[in-house]
Amino acid sequence: MIVGTNLRKVYRAGHGEKLVFDGLDFTIMPGQKVGLLGRNGAGKSTLIKLIGGVEMPTRGKIERHMSVSWPLGFGGGFQGSLSGYDNARFIARIYGKSYRDIRDFVEDFTELGRQLRMPVKTYSSGMRARLAFALSLVIEFDCYMIDEIILVGDQNFQRKCHHELFEKRADRALLVASHSVETIREYCDSALLLDACRGTMYTDVDAALERYTNL
Repeated sequence: MIVGTNLRKVYRAGHGEKLVFDGLDFTIMPGQKVGLLGRNGAGKSTLIKLIGGVEMPTRGKIERHMSVSWPLGFGGGFQGSLSGYDNARFIARIYGKSYRDIRDFVEDFTELGRQLRMPVKTYSSGMRARLAFALSLVIEFDCYMIDEIILVGDQNFQRKCHHELFEKRADRALLVASHSVETIREYCDSALLLDACRGTMYTDVDAALERYTNL
């Protein structure tokens, strides 16, 4: 499971501070599909960064008893001057995986062909998203985090994304941040609603969505 206890997060903002969380508690169980709800600025992306270890809380702690992915589709970790292949090689080394296995999956999943030999900084946003999604899926995690964008590209590629994430990995936990009511209702069995620097966990997704739409 993943447990957040008494989380406080403050950012410096000019000469002042911006308070994002103050006393936030949550628990994500193995296999649980949690929709992360909240208005713009409520802290959805911040919470995903905290859970993923990209940032640290100002106070409180997060305990991870299962492996956690970086946000699916997140391309911020790419080295732009390196090719798609070289970025895949880098991921393989970090996670102790066979580069050959990662390369074969990336080639098949992204359908980028010769572009994988080109520097990532020359990629379009759609190409970067394909590569980022592939590299996110090629490493197996117990919990996958998804920040807003989960399906990119044409319908064929979207079907591949859906199959890999929601069918092949149906037993994994998910944390899905989205403004889409339809997405949360379709893929989640519970919801964490962020509001006023705190969070409320709902086991009834419809109740959470009703509260969210009335904020």
